[in-house]
Amino acid sequence: MATPSSSASATATAPSKGWISNLTSIASRIYFLLIILQVPLFRVPCRSGMCSSPIHVTSSQLIASEIFPVPAVKALLYPGAIANGLLRNGSFPSWGSLLDIYNLTAAKEASPVADLQRLEVLAGSYFSVAGALVGILKPGRMSMFGTLLVIWGLVKEGILGKPANTDPAKAVFVYPTMLIALVCALSSVKYDVKKAVRSAPARPIAKPMQSSKKSKLK
Repeated sequence: MATPSSSASATATAPSKGWISNLTSIASRIYFLLIILQVPLFRVPCRSGMCSSPIHVTSSQLIASEIFPVPAVKALLYPGAIANGLLRNGSFPSWGSLLDIYNLTAAKEASPVADLQRLEVLAGSYFSVAGALVGILKPGRMSMFGTLLVIWGLVKEGILGKPANTDPAKAVFVYPTMLIALVCALSSVKYDVKKAVRSAPARPIAKPMQSSKKSKLK
C-alpha cells in the first residue's frame, strides 16, 4: 500500500519530469533551426572559401569527397538558401544554382589543407548537423559533442594560434549566436538527476567457508 509520503513525492516529480522533457524538445528544435537555416555561428576557412555554419563546412567536404550524391547535399543546403534569399533580396534561389551560390563548384579541386588543419571544426560540424537532424526525433548528446568540438577548434586557432594565419581576410571569428547554439545543445541532453544521485547497492561481505574455520581451529 502506498504511503502518503511516497504519493506526494511521485506527484512532485511528475511535473518536473514533464518540464525537463519539454525543455529538451524545445532546445533541440531551436538547435535544429539554427543549423538547418544556416544561422552564422562562426567564420572559418574551408574548401569553398569562408564557411559560417556547420552545414556549409559539411557540404564542402561532402562535395569534395563525393561521399553523398550531389542532390542530397543540395537538399541539405536548400532550406538555408531559401532563408538567406528571402532575407537579402526577397527571392527564392534556384535549385540548379545552389553550388554556385555556396562556391562549391570548385570544391573538388580545392586544397584539403584548410580542412586538415581544422579537423575539430570539421568533425564537430558533422556531429552538429547529424545531431540536429536526429534531435528532432530523439534528442541526444550528438549535437552537444559537435558544438563542443567546433568551439574547441575555434578556441585553439583563435587563442593558441594553431594553425597560424597571416591573412586578416581569413581570420577566424565567432558570432554571438554560437552561445545560443551551445546553450541549446547542452539543454537538449536529458539528465536523469535521480539516477545520478542514487547510491550504489551495498556489496555483501564474503563469509569464510566452514572448512576454513575448522582448519584454523586445528
